[in-house]
Amino acid sequence: MLTECVLPHVEAFIEEYHVGNIVFVRIVEPAVIFHSGEYPINPEVLRESESSNKSAATDYLDQIVNQFKREGTELQSEILLGRVAASLVDFAEKNDSDLILIASHGRSGVRRWVRGSIADKILHSSTVPVLIVRAPASEGES
Repeated sequence: MLTECVLPHVEAFIEEYHVGNIVFVRIVEPAVIFHSGEYPINPEVLRESESSNKSAATDYLDQIVNQFKREGTELQSEILLGRVAASLVDFAEKNDSDLILIASHGRSGVRRWVRGSIADKILHSSTVPVLIVRAPASEGES
């Protein structure tokens, strides 16, 4: 998973800088309705999908938090519902965060333009310092 490439950096912050509080945040994007007019989507199905995604995100963050338990460091997890970049920036600013640590695919050129860059949006809209860790290239990517 992309986010896991930041975990060694989290470990370093805990060990080297004796960080007192770390919040792991996972954002679940709201279910999007693609409706052709012929087959209306049941709102209950959307709620179940969102609930399932939140549950999976909670389970994932619980595993991460358990991996980093250290005396003197408070670890928390937050599941947010919304658009990734805006939700993370808003959360960090409202909670007086000292740093946002994120992973990025490191795409450039057309791929970045077509897919957008969440990391770029966070970097340019946040008043909180942002540390971006470039993930190792996946197979087929350069």
